[in-house]
Amino acid sequence: MSHFRPVKLEHASRLINHGPTVLVTSAHGARRNVMAAAWSMPVEFTPPRIAVVIDKRTYTRELAAASGTFGIVVPGAAMIDLTYAVGSTSGREIDKFEAFGIDIVEGPVLGLPLIETNCAAWLECRLIDEKHTEDAYDTCFAEVVAAAADSRVFVDGHWIIDESNQPLHTIHHLGAGKFVRASSMEQAKPLAR
Repeated sequence: MSHFRPVKLEHASRLINHGPTVLVTSAHGARRNVMAAAWSMPVEFTPPRIAVVIDKRTYTRELAAASGTFGIVVPGAAMIDLTYAVGSTSGREIDKFEAFGIDIVEGPVLGLPLIETNCAAWLECRLIDEKHTEDAYDTCFAEVVAAAADSRVFVDGHWIIDESNQPLHTIHHLGAGKFVRASSMEQAKPLAR
């Protein structure tokens, strides 16, 4: 049973605004791929738009450019090893979904391969043509057309990070295969003026 529920597009930016490592999925025809990316962020609320750095030499970028689409998946702490593995191998040589036994769900709008097992959220994205930034900085812009999150960690547009859902805590890459995970949340209290 999936714990994933649709996320209102007005809240989609919250799925990545804290800078987690993400998985970028792509497909074109019968070809598909998944890679890890450490640099992604929201850039606009309405319509929801994001930016992600995808090196122009990657297979993911080739497929995303050909299809005009890609997916963003937010892996949980239970996915650290798999995140590192898909970020350290080339999809030109193997089908990473098959090689690493990754179960996928099909995106509801664009039909992209998305991952829910041990993941906190996903976004289906339509590439926005920005050749200069893509060529000069490997930064790709996209409009989010669908989003969903695991209701055990994201509800009503807000993260819930506590001891009960540690495997779904988002991860942040420090380099050389080292990650940290989001830990307990702290609620800010109003300061008296």
